[in-house]
Amino acid sequence: MSRTHTVRAAALLLAATASASCATASEGKKDMEVTRKADQATVQGPEQFFTGKATITGNFTREAPSRVSGAIVHFEPGARTHWHTHPLGQTLIVTEGVGWTQVEGGPKYEFYAGDILWCPPDQKHWHGATPHEAMTHIAVQEVQDGTPVTWLEEVTDEVYLAGTPIKAEK
Repeated sequence: MSRTHTVRAAALLLAATASASCATASEGKKDMEVTRKADQATVQGPEQFFTGKATITGNFTREAPSRVSGAIVHFEPGARTHWHTHPLGQTLIVTEGVGWTQVEGGPKYEFYAGDILWCPPDQKHWHGATPHEAMTHIAVQEVQDGTPVTWLEEVTDEVYLAGTPIKAEK
């Protein structure tokens, strides 16, 4: 079969699959859900969970059997979370700026737009912007026993500013 015929056959298969998917959706399956940017609420990060100015946009928790939850979180310079844990871990996808993160007892790391962070389950940690630059990330975590997070005490200025963060190799 020539390359042109192979491409045409693949396109026909893709079109047939899409038609079958649409037929399945009309047979009682749920359709794709799209939440438009204009419809996503933005709220201030509560003082009992954040130090400094942070905003949370598009906070979501999916219905069972999914356990995923997440939000877009923006930190102004100097803003950070309080210490907290996630029962099933947390992934942060950094979309803007420069931030710091630290697991209790470990080194402080500096991270940048485009980086992806993983904090393992039940590890006490914090994350936020650096003192001089804002940072935004998409936080994704799973819910266990009704919650994706356990909030703990504030990260003091002394802890936040202590030591030199480990920076990425340029």
